[in-house]
Amino acid sequence: MTQPFNYETVTCTNAAPHVLLVTLDRPQVGNALNTQMGRDLLDLWCRLTEDAGEVRCVVLTGAGEKIFCAGGDLKERNGMTREQWQRQHELFERMYWTMVDLPVPVIAAVNGHAYAGGLEMALCCDFIYASSSARFALTEVTLGIMPGAGGTQNLPRAVGERRAREIIMTGRPFDAQQAADWCLANQIHAPDKLLATALDTATVIAGNAPLSVRQVKKSVRYGGQMELRTALRFEVEAYNHLVDTEDRMEGVRAFNEKRKPVFNGR
Repeated sequence: MTQPFNYETVTCTNAAPHVLLVTLDRPQVGNALNTQMGRDLLDLWCRLTEDAGEVRCVVLTGAGEKIFCAGGDLKERNGMTREQWQRQHELFERMYWTMVDLPVPVIAAVNGHAYAGGLEMALCCDFIYASSSARFALTEVTLGIMPGAGGTQNLPRAVGERRAREIIMTGRPFDAQQAADWCLANQIHAPDKLLATALDTATVIAGNAPLSVRQVKKSVRYGGQMELRTALRFEVEAYNHLVDTEDRMEGVRAFNEKRKPVFNGR
């Protein structure tokens, strides 16, 4: 596997055709999010937004077998002034929101515990596959703060407002089965099968028409923030952008010729 990007805290590898595997790579501190990781991820998401190149799907995971991401690096934050804390958080905000706006889909392969900002990062992905050993929590209220990277917005959209209030206000962890039961995680897999399964799904997505996948992501995300009639109009506009594409013509042609289509993202 080749490494198309080089970062200090994140490892990127071309894991399959058109599939980029992004690994949070600070296992000695639970893959905690520090300032450098914020910079690295922001740069990566900005690059993929500007020009994804051959990348059609991303899988995001953590190094090691126990922790996906433990949240913000509290050792680095210890003793920070208000100005330093806010400046760092502004960096994190830009990184998370750029990730949410990423045109290509992102699958979270949560290989272990996802706490606080780690869970918020997983929630910014399009969907989540979880290891059976994973645990989840938004623990901010136990530290005198609150979720500030989308947790109070993305979690209720996934599990409902009442469940989200309980999770956030108590700060209590919950396991992978609960995550699946509450519609937070799409699938649960044995730790040694998780990444391969996520990459298989990413390969399927990457094999579909990339412009279609992008328009689906945009329509689901923005349409969900609209009243239904406006959302239906938005969907049709997204649909109409695909009618004149080479990929649409190739898809119909391949169907009639009884062969697998070859999509080029044009």
